[in-house]
Amino acid sequence: MTTSGVATFNMDLNELVEEAMARCGAELRTGWDLRTARTSMNLMLMDWASRGINMWCIEQGSQVLTPGTNTYTLPADTVDLIEHVIRTGAGNVSTQTDLTITRISVSTYSSIPNKLQSARPIQVYINRQADAPQFTVWPTPDNSQTYTFVYWRLRRIQDAGAGGTYTQDIPFRFLNALVAGLAYYLSMKIPGAIERMQTLKQQYDEAWELASTEDREKAAARFVPRQMFIS
Repeated sequence: MTTSGVATFNMDLNELVEEAMARCGAELRTGWDLRTARTSMNLMLMDWASRGINMWCIEQGSQVLTPGTNTYTLPADTVDLIEHVIRTGAGNVSTQTDLTITRISVSTYSSIPNKLQSARPIQVYINRQADAPQFTVWPTPDNSQTYTFVYWRLRRIQDAGAGGTYTQDIPFRFLNALVAGLAYYLSMKIPGAIERMQTLKQQYDEAWELASTEDREKAAARFVPRQMFIS
């Protein structure tokens, strides 16, 4: 038996909608069908951002800190930050050092007596605004050296796209979950598909569970208790 020798299968938006509608017992016939399916897909992808860390959406970024300025705006498509450090001596192999900076809550930040105190930042507060998240470091950066806030962010999944020929911003492992989810969303809008909705939801939940369980950090985890001493 001869195999194809390739492993490049993907689906553009038209194909995704056609397969999802077929699972609903319907066909893609009009431009309205495609538009309403695209809206459902965009809403579903937004829901995926709330379900946990999508590994393919992790990106590294950085912000050079300005002395005397403690609040900065992150890229608008940022969902949240998952890791961050303060880098000193950036770009020099003999001096570059990444130092821990601890994330704090708004309650902790608000209780800091002197928010204008200047030194190397050791804490960061993330303010997840609707337009674009912001981060505020404390202490306020001084001018003793250049500090760079290096972070690993979780970005939004890209929109479905206005044209039917776009492929989606997901790894191949999530294609079945994408189709199953879209079929479930469409079953709430397609006349005659309501009786399939419960079955389609179950298929979607199973496909999502399989894909999301595989899409995880596979490095070994090591837990070290924090020791505190009273002198």
